[in-house]
Amino acid sequence: MAAPVIVEATVKQTATLIFMHGLGDTGHGWSSALAAIRPPFMKVICPTAPTQPVSLNAGFRMPSWFDLKTLDIGGPEDEPGIQSARDSVHGMIQKEISAGIPANRIVLGGFSQGGALALYSALTYDQPLAGVVALSCWLPLHKQFPGAKVNSDDVPIFQAHGDYDPVVPYKFGQLSASLLKSFMKNVTFKTYSGLSHSSSDDEMDDVKDIISKWQQANNHL
Repeated sequence: MAAPVIVEATVKQTATLIFMHGLGDTGHGWSSALAAIRPPFMKVICPTAPTQPVSLNAGFRMPSWFDLKTLDIGGPEDEPGIQSARDSVHGMIQKEISAGIPANRIVLGGFSQGGALALYSALTYDQPLAGVVALSCWLPLHKQFPGAKVNSDDVPIFQAHGDYDPVVPYKFGQLSASLLKSFMKNVTFKTYSGLSHSSSDDEMDDVKDIISKWQQANNHL
């Protein structure tokens, strides 16, 4: 697996953002946008997914966290691949904790397939995290929830989706958010009008505000 792109904190590091890119991208795809919005005390880690065949793209090999068979709601999913990717994210969290950053100062985030992985990894982690930033994505293996959840009900989730998304249907994002709201206490689902399968300045401004808010909330701990 390629080395992650790391943007070090510009002052003493007291928090970490681990952000997973979308299908076919690399850690470089998001690192500069995230570096521009993170607080100075936050290190940003943008790992690159392993290159593997993707069924959805006729078996073509590309960076992918797990195999995608379809983007239909209720379609077949690569459960072993999702769980293996989750284990690798948990390993990254553990490494930050070992370096002295408490779990409640670690934000998980991602876009599209990476956002799906961030949600699944956070819900199945056994220590409360600072929050999850889930952009243009869905909750994978959703039929396992809430049973598969081991994290606290209070972990905040900020889910964002463009209503013109031609890749991951907006409805898929909405359904994931309403399922999450049924067993998590702090879920925000924000719609970006006219946005397709991408990010925008407005969305990144909101991500900046929410990360900053979460860090302030956990300052006293």
